[in-house]
Amino acid sequence: MKLTGATIPDDVVQRVSERRGTAHPFAELDPVRTALVVIDMQHAFMNDAAGHAVCPAAHDIVPAINRLAAAVRLGGVGVFWVRMTHDDRCLDEWSVAFETATPAARAKRIAALTAGSLGHSLWPDLDLKPEDEIVDKYRFSGFLPGTSELPNRLRARGFDTVLITGTVTNVCCESSARDAMMTNFKTVMVSDGNAAMTQAEHDAALTAFYNIFGDVMDTDMLVGALEPKRAAAAE
Repeated sequence: MKLTGATIPDDVVQRVSERRGTAHPFAELDPVRTALVVIDMQHAFMNDAAGHAVCPAAHDIVPAINRLAAAVRLGGVGVFWVRMTHDDRCLDEWSVAFETATPAARAKRIAALTAGSLGHSLWPDLDLKPEDEIVDKYRFSGFLPGTSELPNRLRARGFDTVLITGTVTNVCCESSARDAMMTNFKTVMVSDGNAAMTQAEHDAALTAFYNIFGDVMDTDMLVGALEPKRAAAAE
């Protein structure tokens, strides 16, 4: 299956289609219950001067994210910008993440992801609106219980479907998408709205997610799925 920004092997698509009865189980989107979740599009991952794990391809997905944000706002004003964040609790409660890094790498990560730093800030080319929500997370996954307010905020506003975008595809984005499904959200990863260090890593993460956990669609497909119901609701 060829999508904008990614390719999923045909044998995987066939297995998924046979098991689910369709290649895209979440293609029928309810705009009122669908939220866009944007993961870690921060200077820390996009700016060489302020970053600690810069993914160059993250710049390329900004237009797709902005387009999806505009489409989702027309349906239910559900755009959530999620920031990877470091605080002192991480050193104790998530110490394994720091024990496996060099002292220099630890210091760089802490500096880049501490609230108030440039690295922690969202990338300026993203189209944020006053009605959007900004949520901090303290682990790779934005849906891991107890480490982010994201799931509660989504549920409080009636969202049961999430479109996952951001960087890096095979780390924070995939972790968030899997946990979203495991905590009962219908979850779609956006093929041209996620970015990884290499195309191989990107495709592998999306393939693994699509095989078991949820759906993978591109921006054109998602905008097209949202528009008919928006038009019908306006009549």
